[in-house]
Amino acid sequence: MRYMLLIYGDENALTPGERDQCYRDSTQLAHQLHVAGQFLATAPLFPTPMATSIQIRGGKRLITDGPFAETREQLGGFFMIEAGDLDEAIDVASRIPMASRGTVEIRPVIELPGLPEKK
Repeated sequence: MRYMLLIYGDENALTPGERDQCYRDSTQLAHQLHVAGQFLATAPLFPTPMATSIQIRGGKRLITDGPFAETREQLGGFFMIEAGDLDEAIDVASRIPMASRGTVEIRPVIELPGLPEKK
């Protein structure tokens, strides 16, 4: 089963050096997951001031700068993994560097038939 591991934290909590180290540690984890056959994708996200949100109401687009909701922690990135069960996904999520400073939300992914294949 595929799991999305959503990484939340205070985007202003890390120094530039800590952020660079987090990226290096995350890259190392991605390589370890690749070797184990579990890696599907990962990426950090730009800070929330770079976000744009859209809603369709009454057939009209409502576009706002920033994330949809103001929260204490912001979505900072993700890992998409293949895991045999939730326990295995929890094990992987616990190895994400930001798990020690923020929150990693683990969500199973619904497989929709008929979607385009990855290239």
